[in-house]
Amino acid sequence: MQGAPQEPEGDVTIADAVKDNWVDTTAPDWLRPYLRLSRFDRPIGTWLLLLPCWWALMLAMLWSGNADWFDAWIFIGCAIGATLMRGAGCTWNDITDRDYDGAVERTRNRPIPSGQVTVRQAVIWMALQTVISLGVLLTFNWAAISLGVLSLLPVLVYPFAKRFTWWPQVFLGLAFNWGALLAWTAHSGSLGWPAVTLYAAGIAWTLFYDTIYAHQDTEDDALIGIKSTARLFGDATPQWLLYFLIASLTLFCFAVVQSVAAHSTLALILTLCGTWAFGWHLHWQLRSFNPTDQKGLITLFRSNRDAGLLPVLFFAIALML
Repeated sequence: MQGAPQEPEGDVTIADAVKDNWVDTTAPDWLRPYLRLSRFDRPIGTWLLLLPCWWALMLAMLWSGNADWFDAWIFIGCAIGATLMRGAGCTWNDITDRDYDGAVERTRNRPIPSGQVTVRQAVIWMALQTVISLGVLLTFNWAAISLGVLSLLPVLVYPFAKRFTWWPQVFLGLAFNWGALLAWTAHSGSLGWPAVTLYAAGIAWTLFYDTIYAHQDTEDDALIGIKSTARLFGDATPQWLLYFLIASLTLFCFAVVQSVAAHSTLALILTLCGTWAFGWHLHWQLRSFNPTDQKGLITLFRSNRDAGLLPVLFFAIALML
């Protein structure tokens, strides 16, 4: 499709990177292309991968009625793992999409299509991140370790999904919310139904925010044959976003009730307030959605970090009761 990538002149920044991010301003020149492969200049993806882990861990602690110092390590270990595995996953995505990325305005300056990194170098970088992540995973119980290994399946499949289905966001949701299953299991030693319900809520959330995100590329995607829910829904996107909002909020509330109902009434009220705050944030995003406002689309997408942190705040308060 595309010829050999042209050698860039000087340092090449990415179109949707956070302005004045530390990668572009302070990282060593030789390391910047690798950090950009891992999206360290765009941290929102790490947050979106991490937040379901924290939700599940905190709900598991409320469900079991106990917490210890190892839970603090799970909390930190999930943050390290989310950072590294998001980086490895994005590197894999860029390896598989290198020809497509060169044809899309927003992604043509990514390290591989712009010639900053070779495919071989990207593979080595991906393997390094994966091995370090494995080291973190091996500190958890065997059930969590098994789930961590299984998480590689949706990660491997996702980059190809947009070539064979109009619903690649489902595959992204399967990958990005797997931490809900893993973190719950890391605390409790086995998988529970509240974690499965929370996982489903996260998938609906991913459909919501990634449909917004995908609207940035609808014109280019149409030209090169890439499928997405943004292209599938078109003008009906707001209606579908409402469906995803309702599904995510309903399932999230159900997971909270499953986890906290037996704990205390006050804890249940607080955790449900957290989910409702999450839902109201998504409702604000829906009301602000404008598919023709490129800057607004990325702003709404990034705001999902704040949406996901709202339940964390309320869950933390409930844990202190």
